Amino acid sequence: MLKKILLFLLVALIIIQFIHPGKNKPDGAQPNYIGNVFPVPEKVKVILTKACNDCHTNNTNYPWYASIQPVHWWMNDHIMEGKKELNFDDYKDRSLRFQYHKMEEIVKQVKEGEMPLAAYTSIHKDAKLSEAEKKELINWADGIRDSLKANYPMDSLIRKK
Repeated sequence: MLKKILLFLLVALIIIQFIHPGKNKPDGAQPNYIGNVFPVPEKVKVILTKACNDCHTNNTNYPWYASIQPVHWWMNDHIMEGKKELNFDDYKDRSLRFQYHKMEEIVKQVKEGEMPLAAYTSIHKDAKLSEAEKKELINWADGIRDSLKANYPMDSLIRKK
């Protein structure tokens, strides 16, 4: 009986290797990229590339083990969830409230060490942010918030309670 169960599991594992979700790759130009609205300094681009873009853009760099199921499903779920929360490639297309709020969240989550996720940085060691990188990212997000506040009335940026 145990041999039949193990054989069934082995066959199932082999079969699922042929079932993969689509990869997170752009379909061309990204006209709604945050950099088309707000300046993204080179230092910030480097930080975003190493620590944020795999889950928060339309372009994920997949490691070799992403070809193995069920790892790919698990990664795809994280990527889709990350893009749902914030997608830098769809940023320009979102409401002012969303844009302002997401910059607030970046500041909060980076300060509190919630982003990048520990599950991500445990595998991608270079994605761990130094204090200087955290400060750079926080200053950039605060600068975007300041720009929004300077150009739009506050009631268009925050919801009244």
